[in-house]
Amino acid sequence: MNTPVTHYLDKEGVEYRLLPHSQPAKTIEEAARERGVDPQQMVKSILLRDMGGFHVLACVPGPAQVDPKKVRAMFGCRRMTCADASDVEKVTGLVIGTVAPIGLKRPLPVIFDHQITAHTLVNISSGDRMAGVELATDDLLVLCDPMFADICR
Repeated sequence: MNTPVTHYLDKEGVEYRLLPHSQPAKTIEEAARERGVDPQQMVKSILLRDMGGFHVLACVPGPAQVDPKKVRAMFGCRRMTCADASDVEKVTGLVIGTVAPIGLKRPLPVIFDHQITAHTLVNISSGDRMAGVELATDDLLVLCDPMFADICR
């Protein structure tokens, strides 16, 4: 299976393991079950936008929730909310539920919550609803060069 994220990883020469799903997952828990992994190892990528159209990709461990107020404070924005489905696709090139911090349509500021580094392997979306990707946390950090902050609720 070739996806936007696996294509990017192949191009960069990064080792990964494709984890196919038997059905599309609607939640982090379903995706973790499909992949046979701990939900804490999942990296959830949420696109946030401010009122002026500035976008940032906030990444937290699977079961956690992003706190837009904490992200907003980092960038000095007045208001920041989750981007809607059409905005997500337009900005990232991927649909909601398939967004990863790599392989995006265009560069974006990426913020990781510190908790993501607790595991040596992480799981990210593949850009396709029918698979995830497992890779070394260190490789992911090199590829997306994120900022770090406490951004969970």
